[in-house]
Amino acid sequence: MDSRAWSAESREALEAVAASAAAFVACPGAGVACPGAGAESADLRADSLPDADPLRTLADDCLDGLADVARLEARTAALKARLTADYGQATRSLVTPAASPQERTAQEMSMVAEVACVLTVSERTAGALLSESLALTTALPLTLTALQAGTISWQHARIIVDETAGLDPAGAAALEAHFLDPDAPNPARGCQAGDLVPSRFRAKARAWRERHHPVSIEKRHTKSTEDRRVDYVPDRDGMAWLSAYLPADTAAGIWERTTAAARALQGPAEARTLAQLRADITATWLLTSHTTGTGAPGGSAGAGAGTTGGIAGAGTGMVGGVAGGVPSPRAQVLITVPVLSLLGATDEPATLDGYGPIPPSMARRLITDGADSFYRVLTDPRDGAPLEIGRTSYRVTKAQRQWLRLRDGRCPFPGCSNHSLDNEADHLLAWADGGTTGITNLGQPCPRHHRLKHSTAWKPTGASKDHPPGWTSPSSRHYPSEHQDWEPPEWPHDILTKDTLPDHGLPADPGHQADPAPTGHAGQEPGQEPGR
Repeated sequence: MDSRAWSAESREALEAVAASAAAFVACPGAGVACPGAGAESADLRADSLPDADPLRTLADDCLDGLADVARLEARTAALKARLTADYGQATRSLVTPAASPQERTAQEMSMVAEVACVLTVSERTAGALLSESLALTTALPLTLTALQAGTISWQHARIIVDETAGLDPAGAAALEAHFLDPDAPNPARGCQAGDLVPSRFRAKARAWRERHHPVSIEKRHTKSTEDRRVDYVPDRDGMAWLSAYLPADTAAGIWERTTAAARALQGPAEARTLAQLRADITATWLLTSHTTGTGAPGGSAGAGAGTTGGIAGAGTGMVGGVAGGVPSPRAQVLITVPVLSLLGATDEPATLDGYGPIPPSMARRLITDGADSFYRVLTDPRDGAPLEIGRTSYRVTKAQRQWLRLRDGRCPFPGCSNHSLDNEADHLLAWADGGTTGITNLGQPCPRHHRLKHSTAWKPTGASKDHPPGWTSPSSRHYPSEHQDWEPPEWPHDILTKDTLPDHGLPADPGHQADPAPTGHAGQEPGQEPGR
């Protein structure tokens, strides 16, 4: 890559990284002194302990190497920040001045999307990198210098960016000088910023910011309450995280109330831990308006001793296959279930739209308890192809929308995790330009990326009945979309013979490849079960 077109600052950062990397690569191997600070300490050890234990020497050299790697990572982060800032400046210079706020927003979305795709990160991460890089290169010179010198890490630099957000230039300069300039009027005492773990450094930086912020905390709190929200993050093993950003007193009150309710249920007959009880109480309160559900089948709120807020003092952590007896939620989502797993013949996981694999017991429970709001998608036991979408939806337009949800799983833009339920079907080639209303010419971008398509030079590429569309950026780079990772289902050993297959009502030819397209629905009568 030709660096002559880079800014002088970016070239300087590149040279610093190259020098650090060259010094590190020049190290012959573990146990031998390397250039840099680690080499000095190794030489001192060698002079003072000529007969030192070779294993001790190896361990010390490894620690020195880790310190060198940390400095190299910091310098690389400084280079990354400069390149990102240079890209942002160059891109803004390339486009014509925005004629409206909407056009300016579209230009920023396009720039963020390009960075996200080239780095293979989410757009939220790319947007944060662009704004952090801009702050470091324009408003926080001491922070960027320390990062390039390797005396602070990228995490420390991000903390300074976060804590100076909302401060005027004088306040931001005062905060970074307090922690990074030993000649400041009132420098930080004790450990240097880079010697503190990021969490402790954030606590100190936030405390200083709160004491010296020019705007009262009362006014800032009133403004921050507008950003309150709830976040949902899928996790492994059929679990997920649900977190809420709330005013401190509200969050503390919720925590204290759930803790008190959980402690009230503890006793010799209660096997659940305090953490499990908190989770069960919170989930039941949110799903039942605080009053229904006891954590035991057939119970009622407040029935019997040992109930608090609708959670029974059950002696086990699982009631009827449900953790803590929490009632089933009701929401408009797709559940893709292998036929044999639904019948209980295998333990193959099902798929919950917007989440991923879930235990078959959870899928069976959701279909049974939430049949009025969950769309069941059965898959062929021979090749994993969908057999049925829903039970009563046969109109082509609705079936196509559900097929798109099944095909894509989420917004097809690279890195976007917006759930398919929030997206709308959209023609890849516009109807006015001759596009057809078929699966191969349909996508389901989220509202954000739908706007990106119509307001910038980002364009979706072709799709198929099995593959969602990719995207081409304004720089003519192509970024593929994520595909659903379908696999052939597992067959239980006791029904693999042709003699037993008919007993389960399944096809007798496991090797036959069925057409996965949702054809044949148009000829069925409403209320008729597909395949019956």
